Amino acid sequence: MDKFTLTLSFFVFVHMAFAQTITVKKHAEKVKSETAEGFSAELQGKRADVNTTLNKFLKEIGKIKFLSSDPIVLTEPNINGTVYPKGVIYAQVTESGSVTTVWLGARATEWETKDFDFIQKQLERFTRQVGVRFYREKMQAQIDETQQAADAVEKQSVRFINQGKDLANKLTNNELEKIKLEKALEANKLENAALKIKIENNKKAQDSIANVAVQVKKVKEAQMEKLRKIN
Repeated sequence: MDKFTLTLSFFVFVHMAFAQTITVKKHAEKVKSETAEGFSAELQGKRADVNTTLNKFLKEIGKIKFLSSDPIVLTEPNINGTVYPKGVIYAQVTESGSVTTVWLGARATEWETKDFDFIQKQLERFTRQVGVRFYREKMQAQIDETQQAADAVEKQSVRFINQGKDLANKLTNNELEKIKLEKALEANKLENAALKIKIENNKKAQDSIANVAVQVKKVKEAQMEKLRKIN
């Protein structure tokens, strides 16, 4: 199995691991020495990541105030189109090992009595929405990473296909060149044999003409001797 297949398998596994159901439960916290009633959900993830999701969610429904310590304070919440000028929502994120708990709550003294039961129902809904959004963002990030891995695999696949075509073309050219060279080599062998025969014939011709030259020289010398004896 190549590294790209392993990468894809890992991303699919992580993606499936985040497909979880959000469990929301009632949870009270002390805020400024007063109990704030609310709801919490345990999420599988880092505090920083959950906190990022929570802050984005809260900014959509009100004005955030960050205190020097927990919790986050949300003022003037806008719920279903209705703004509650005096209403305050508190939120905090705590981490323990691989589990991060997100909590949303409100103090009864900061809400109209007639609105407090309503805001509690909304806090339960908000807590669930934060959890759902967190896991969806987490899964989307995994999907994006998986797509990047798939794109990398596709890119490598195209590269290997093109490389294969290039190598096949080179092999074809090499085989044609081999045939051409083999023909040239055969022609060279024939030419080499012909040249050797010609050289041998040339040597024989040289020896023959040398013998003729000797005979001609002897005839000339005999003629010269006869010439000297004429008086």
